[in-house]
Amino acid sequence: MDFKGKTVLITGGASGIGKIMGRKVLERGARHLIIWDINEAGMNDVKAEFSNFKANVFGYKVDISKLGDIQENAQKVKSEIGDVDVLINNAGIVVGKYFHEHSHTDISRTMAINTDAIMHITLEFLPEMIQRNSGAVCNICSSAGLISNPKMSIYAASKWAAVGWSDSLRLEMEQLQKSISVTTIMPFFINTGMFDGVKSKLLPILEPEPTSERIIKAIEKNTKLLAMPLPYWFIRLSQGVLPLTVFDWVMRNIFGIYDTMKDFKGR
Repeated sequence: MDFKGKTVLITGGASGIGKIMGRKVLERGARHLIIWDINEAGMNDVKAEFSNFKANVFGYKVDISKLGDIQENAQKVKSEIGDVDVLINNAGIVVGKYFHEHSHTDISRTMAINTDAIMHITLEFLPEMIQRNSGAVCNICSSAGLISNPKMSIYAASKWAAVGWSDSLRLEMEQLQKSISVTTIMPFFINTGMFDGVKSKLLPILEPEPTSERIIKAIEKNTKLLAMPLPYWFIRLSQGVLPLTVFDWVMRNIFGIYDTMKDFKGR
């Protein structure tokens, strides 16, 4: 996928890696950058910051936990701007608690934003991609979609579902012989504030700038699955080869993953 001249929509594009990815696609010559975010003030700041690029930057205030908001703003994008060439489903939330400490609202909102929304949003723009037989969908999931973790049960559930759906969508596009790439991204914790307080024993907390660059390059190269920093095949192989008790011991005592959320504060 070449970003030059393309229309790119990024959810959660007013901050964090969403904002950085927006800058990077503009640097690569995107024609339109569309930001969906619930933070209207943040979007306005980003639009002002990106005003030096020779491209149009649009901001839409969208609560992606609400299907009506998604559908209404998708129609606005289509009528006001046109087709979306690249969709980056980036927005997400986390509630760092033991499962029994969650409220029913915590559960429904996490699943609505991290899982349901990316499917609803993609469904709004995928038919046009299929019709013109071109496009790219990138879903920012999480390594929590591969490995279970205490105090992340609902988040992990939402990301396991997202990973399964995203890669199934990839296979469908291949089976239908459509020139639409689907890239599933599964990063470890990223140092953006969303996971403030997280501590990692062995694996590095990812930095936003290089992580964003790797994601954009993955879209350009039509990469199917990208996990960072541990490759997904290593995780899957370990889960398949090691007995569960041994796998748990390695994750807990070698990588320290099961203790990462003990001091979680969040944004």
